[in-house]
Amino acid sequence: MSLQIGIVGLPNVGKSTLFRALTKKQVPAENYPFTTIDPNVGVVEVPDDRLSKLAAASASAKIVPAICEFVDIAGLVRDAHKGEGLGNKFLANIREVTAIAHVIRVFTDPDVIHVDNRIDPTGDVETIETELALADLDIVKKRISAIEGKAKSGDKAALTQLPVLQALEAAVGAGKPARSVEVDDGNQVMVRSLNLLSAKPVLYVANVDEAELQRADAIQTELAAKLNRKPEDVIVVSAKIEAELAELAPADAEAYLKDLGLTEPGLNRLIRRAFTTLGLMTFFTSGPIESKAWTIHQGTAAPQAAGVIHTDFEKAFIRAEIMDWKDLIAYGEQGCKEKGLLRVEGKEYVMRDGDVAHFRVGV
Repeated sequence: MSLQIGIVGLPNVGKSTLFRALTKKQVPAENYPFTTIDPNVGVVEVPDDRLSKLAAASASAKIVPAICEFVDIAGLVRDAHKGEGLGNKFLANIREVTAIAHVIRVFTDPDVIHVDNRIDPTGDVETIETELALADLDIVKKRISAIEGKAKSGDKAALTQLPVLQALEAAVGAGKPARSVEVDDGNQVMVRSLNLLSAKPVLYVANVDEAELQRADAIQTELAAKLNRKPEDVIVVSAKIEAELAELAPADAEAYLKDLGLTEPGLNRLIRRAFTTLGLMTFFTSGPIESKAWTIHQGTAAPQAAGVIHTDFEKAFIRAEIMDWKDLIAYGEQGCKEKGLLRVEGKEYVMRDGDVAHFRVGV
């Protein structure tokens, strides 16, 4: 499973700078032969310190991290939903991604012109989110037209769906995101089938001046309050600094971060937060050949987790041998067996983040 995040925003907010920083960290293509990497897609590792420790404990010859794809979507402008600035093409690109990273300009630089000649983070968010909502309006209206007749004739499914669609029409017609509409469990599949832009999970990336990084926590809190979002939905970065870090050797980058008073790059926080927002987690396989991270949804049962490795494994699943990653690092696999820390789990077992698994399958 690959997490794909679309980087959106108005022109000149730092999207391209952020994307260049990401592509400098791009994983070798030969590790992922199934992936066709387009020029506007950066495939990067999901940062996870546990993986290298597991590889050391298992004396693995190879480390294979989970990956995240970032899609650089050209700057949207007002009236993009009407096709302004090639808006239709860019909106179609957004429709394909799993989540949205909305880059907001907070930095001040007189040499970089803002499309509206102002620095107004909340106003920029309103512009983009209005465009996404209005682009969804046409889709919702078409679905309503398709089922209104059925509802009048008493079709049960249409009668259930129509009020939800009308609520979506009212919201997106007012420029509000589709995710602001509460949808009952019975209509979740129907709404997902619409693939609405404004229903996608959004993380806000506040692009600040280097000097403002010292106020990152305060900026995060202030901006989240203005946007009526949780503080953890706002990631404060300096795209300029991220680009510089990406050019450095690991030791030099670590020293630079220390000088800035930071513990890690902002991009790491962005990727991890995207995982949490989308309800994803990681389990591992680890042995002499390789230690590998696998991405699954929270609540995934063992057979389905095995199926992520190979579809046939889910069908032929017998049992899972599970160790906690900390136990494997502390005692090794044999030590876990001797101490009773290797558990044998069946088909009902729900995977936990950090599980190290060996799946036993039939022929």
